[in-house]
Amino acid sequence: MKIAFFSAQKYEQSFFIAHNSAEHQLLFFSERLTELSAKLAQGCDAVCAFVNDDLSESVLQSLLKLNIKLVTLRCAGFNNVDLIAAKNLGINITRVPAYSPEAVAEHCIALMLTLSRKTHKAYNRVKEGNFDLNGLLGFNLHKKTVGVIGTGKIGLALCNILTGFGCRILAHDPKPSSDRLNYVSLEALLAESDIISLHCPLLPATHHMINDDAYQQMKPGVMLINTSRGALVDTKATIKALKNKTLGYLGLDVYEQESELFFKDMSNEIIQDDEFQRLLSFSNVLITGHQGFFTQEALDEIATVTFFNIKQFAEQRVLTNTVV
Repeated sequence: MKIAFFSAQKYEQSFFIAHNSAEHQLLFFSERLTELSAKLAQGCDAVCAFVNDDLSESVLQSLLKLNIKLVTLRCAGFNNVDLIAAKNLGINITRVPAYSPEAVAEHCIALMLTLSRKTHKAYNRVKEGNFDLNGLLGFNLHKKTVGVIGTGKIGLALCNILTGFGCRILAHDPKPSSDRLNYVSLEALLAESDIISLHCPLLPATHHMINDDAYQQMKPGVMLINTSRGALVDTKATIKALKNKTLGYLGLDVYEQESELFFKDMSNEIIQDDEFQRLLSFSNVLITGHQGFFTQEALDEIATVTFFNIKQFAEQRVLTNTVV
């Protein structure tokens, strides 16, 4: 098959080439998939898309005109896909449901520890020959109450790690997945947690679930970690919570408007997103550019499962990892 990869980065191409045992023809495009760029898939049999590619109805219609019947996502989330349109158009959508839960869970811990112990600030001080400890006072994770919202594979992996730190864990999920966790209402979790970590998909019900009302229920000085989807968190409400010190620490690996920023080198440009720039101005905010998944093990699994999805489609078998 001839497969068009959109939003393709150099770091991932070698993994897909190495796992291409069926010798498909792979076309890598750095361009994000949009209605305008869809024409690059002319002559292809399938499209491989990533988290910030546009798979709205108009883009899917453009792909259908090119006779493309498979869009295989090399990610777990599918909030960027118009599922109703895909179904009506007869376009199959597959994904990689779980590439490395531990990779994202460990990145959560990295954000928590960096914020709690201020290691990012200490690193910069020592580089400048400043060994003063004033302003670097941290806190233990041990015995802290951590609220985990969403206990799928990543949420469970995080809970396992936090158990080793000696944390008290509160969990919230509409569909509890473990009888070893203490599941509580969302209201109780928000009120009791010292640290809150988000691990749920972006759905209409979860859009801006962390908003003004949620912040009003939290402890003063709470830490919030989001490695799931940016729009789970209301940015305007978050800036307000940082200013009034309800939110004491914020760790983000995702952002509401990240499609205009992440996975690009913007170092020589003026970032036009004022809310993002405001977030960066807070000393208690740590942002990484959607790298929670970014480990060798995860990229190996993404490539393996993506080609498995393509193989099933080519052989007209039931699609194990289908979204539509």
